[in-house]
Amino acid sequence: MSKVLPKGHKKLLNAWAFYDWANSVYNLTISSAVFPIFWGALTITKVNGVITNDTVRFLGFDFNNDSLISYVTALAFLVVSFISPLLSGIADYVGNKKNFLKFFCYLGAISCIGLYWFSLEHLWFGLLCYFLALIGFWASLVFYNSYLPDIAFPEQQDAISAKGYSLGYIGSVILLIINLVMILKYDWFGFEDEGVPTRLSFIMVGVWWIGFSQYTYYYLPKGNKKDVLTKAVVFNGFKELKMIWKALKNDIKLRRYLSAFFVYSMAVQTIMLIATYFGIEELDWGEQNATTGLIISILLIQLVAVLGAYLTSKASSKFGNINTLIVINFIWIGICVFAYTITTPMQFYITASIVGLVMGGIQALSRSTYSKFLPEDAIDTASYFSFYDVSEKIGIVIGMFSYGIIAQVTGSVRYSILFLILFFVVGLVLLFRVPRKKS
Repeated sequence: MSKVLPKGHKKLLNAWAFYDWANSVYNLTISSAVFPIFWGALTITKVNGVITNDTVRFLGFDFNNDSLISYVTALAFLVVSFISPLLSGIADYVGNKKNFLKFFCYLGAISCIGLYWFSLEHLWFGLLCYFLALIGFWASLVFYNSYLPDIAFPEQQDAISAKGYSLGYIGSVILLIINLVMILKYDWFGFEDEGVPTRLSFIMVGVWWIGFSQYTYYYLPKGNKKDVLTKAVVFNGFKELKMIWKALKNDIKLRRYLSAFFVYSMAVQTIMLIATYFGIEELDWGEQNATTGLIISILLIQLVAVLGAYLTSKASSKFGNINTLIVINFIWIGICVFAYTITTPMQFYITASIVGLVMGGIQALSRSTYSKFLPEDAIDTASYFSFYDVSEKIGIVIGMFSYGIIAQVTGSVRYSILFLILFFVVGLVLLFRVPRKKS
């Protein structure tokens, strides 16, 4: 039985925020850290530190290993970008949306657990689990985010949203460190090598996600509305996106900014998703443990991103949002050029530090700039942000497919990194066309 608490109650707010603690382990362990390293170890053959084979056979075709995982990732985000408006429409109208939140949570968590049995012999099963875990994570966020106005008053929403992000960061880092110790010091736990503890980390993500989310489910209400689920309700999200698309035609500043964001975000999100795969395949780690180095890099990026968001906020208040975004895009171009040349772990750490600074900054500033540019008389801001989120996800699809195709054709992910410069250049051109008054 759930415990019914009034809107704005401290326990209710904390329970909602705690779902970030539960689900953020997926984003760090599966998307960014342990799984990419596991995938590299599974699909790359090295002799004396030199890659001799990175080809994977799937469905009767030979794929570059990075290309294959990028295609699966892109396809999953394509599904998410399609179902998100459907789920948004349902979330607004259905009385028992907690069941939808639970369904996608359990889908994602059980799929993470399924990754324990990932092998080249049953590649279809492993990739299916990876695919469904991504969909479960992002789809659950639609219902999770839709709860915010239900459980918190407007003056409480910023603080409790920030608390959720903080809890998610702390929880995911704690589990990642535990997994890292298990993998690197496998003999302490009685394992013969790092293979089993690496696979166990996937089970731990699923168990953590399901287990800690129970606290959230205990306090969250079923939902405030109990309207009948009709065809009109299901497709309401698409109707709202179409409405925003029409509204953009008459708003030059917002339209030009959103176009710029759509293009440069393709590159930013792609780099964030493939950074670890790049580090595995393109760097000479020598005697240093690649797993340790890569996870340290990921933690470094997350830590520096906090500082980057703060510095970017200060810069935007002094120089304006668009001018600051222009400078950040120039920095991203420099990062891509430098990344093309790096070969050593130290160079990778330096790159990771700079990426962290501009990653935190560009994400926070992009969203706040969009918020500032919304029409002052806009009533349904949720629809505008739904449009923003869908644009971002479609951008990820294009970025990941582009990355995968170039890696497949050239046989090197370095050329894919160079190609991403094109997105930043086009994004810069579009940013220069955005009116910068009151930004």
